[in-house]
Order: sequence, then structure tokens, then C-alpha cells
Amino acid sequence: MNILQINSSARSTGSESTRMSDKLVAGLVAANPGATVLRRDLASDPHPPIDEATLGALFTPAESRSAEQNARIALDDALIAQVQAADVVVIGAPMYNFGVTTQLKSWFDAIARAGVTFRYGANGPEGLLTGKKVYVNLSRGGVHRNGASDSQVPFLTTFLGFLGMTDVTFVYSEGMGMGPEAVAQGQAQANAQIDAALA
Repeated sequence: MNILQINSSARSTGSESTRMSDKLVAGLVAANPGATVLRRDLASDPHPPIDEATLGALFTPAESRSAEQNARIALDDALIAQVQAADVVVIGAPMYNFGVTTQLKSWFDAIARAGVTFRYGANGPEGLLTGKKVYVNLSRGGVHRNGASDSQVPFLTTFLGFLGMTDVTFVYSEGMGMGPEAVAQGQAQANAQIDAALA
């Protein structure tokens, strides 16, 4: 089993979504002793966002790209290869202003490439990153699960499904900004969800 862990919190320490992901990955490794784990921390090792130069490189035929364009595309290629090789993807996704972090969005933008991770056919779009199990660990300052303010889950479900990753389990840790009692309750609930997901 190849496990890819993506930490997308801007915090290098004290991140609840990273704590959840670490716990879940530890459980996966315990159940699969031969598993390998590749971790990518997008706070300490951020991926560059899409800009005009990136778009220029992406839309230039490979044989016509400059050395600089090839170097930029190679950064995305490396992330695509990591997710292609993964059997399990574990994503830590804190809620920032009702959405995913800019760090995670840049990672998503890097791995979404027409003809490589998805394609358009006669029946519409087809995701090419199939056969993977995905766990998304969601941490929130408030309580948003199943509410109108939860724009994360619809977006993540749509995006991951578009790339072919349809076996997705969401784990929630909510109330992290609502005081010590709410934090303890939210973490306990998240731990129980992780245990259930691993059972």
C-alpha cells in the first residue's frame, strides 16, 4: 500500500487537520505493516500557484517549451506522479473563510491536467485517477457539517470525483474556535470517526 499524505494547513505546528491525518495514517500503517508513506506539507513546501507564465507553459507544446517552462511543468509532473502512484490519499483540509486553503487549491490545480488525470470523451469528462481510497480530514473553527455554510464538501466531492477519485471518506473536527470544551468534544468526535473509518 502506497499512502500519500497531503497537509494543507498554513500552520507548521498545532494544526488539527494535520493531527487527524497523522492519526489516520498511523492507523493505516498499523493495519498494513508494509505500507509506504509519502508526506507533502504544503506550508513548509508550498507549490507555486497558477500564473500567466504557468499557463503559457501548459499551453505550449512540449517540444517548443523553453527550459524555464519545462522546469515549471516538471514541478506539476512530480505531484501528478505522486498521486498516480498512491493507493490511498489522505488530505488534511482545514476550512479557511468557508473554503479550502490556497495551498491545497494550488496542489489541486497542479494535479488536474487534461489528458493525464482526466479527459473528455464522447460521454463527457472521465477521471483517470481511479481505484484510490481518499480520506479528507476537515477541521473547522465553527460547526458547518451538512449546513449551507459548508462549501468545502461539495467542492471536494466534485473535484475529486472529476479526477476519478470517488471513494471518499470525510472526517470532521468542528468547533475548534469555540472554546476548550468544544475543542475537546470536536476532537473526540473526530477520533471516533477515524477509528470507525479504519475498522
